[in-house]
Amino acid sequence: MARSTAHIGKDGYTTSMDVGGHALLADEPERNGGRDAGPAPYDYLLAGLGACTAITLRMYADRKQWPVDAVDVDLHLTHAEDGALLIRRTLHITGTVDEAQRARMMEIAEKTPVTLTLKAGTRIDTALG
Repeated sequence: MARSTAHIGKDGYTTSMDVGGHALLADEPERNGGRDAGPAPYDYLLAGLGACTAITLRMYADRKQWPVDAVDVDLHLTHAEDGALLIRRTLHITGTVDEAQRARMMEIAEKTPVTLTLKAGTRIDTALG
């Protein structure tokens, strides 16, 4: 499955990461004491959900040979009225798809791997190395 490493030193919050063989940076925005040198951790969470949603819908449309030109996913992390974290996801599907196809793609979006992981919660076991 997936693998990632993260390293932070003593100089601010900029964190170097290796994610699947790709070098990435994370940081906090200046208002949180960071340098804004990269996306913040929650930005990466949303990016993973957005990418998974877009990829899954592209794969589904391709498999069904539906005329989908593009899928755009807008995500916003906010708080619900009860104070719980809430991700608002809006899909923009372009192409000559009909309402039934659009509705089916909405259903598929609710079943993407990252969506299911976030909705189910994930156990995290932490150990000292």
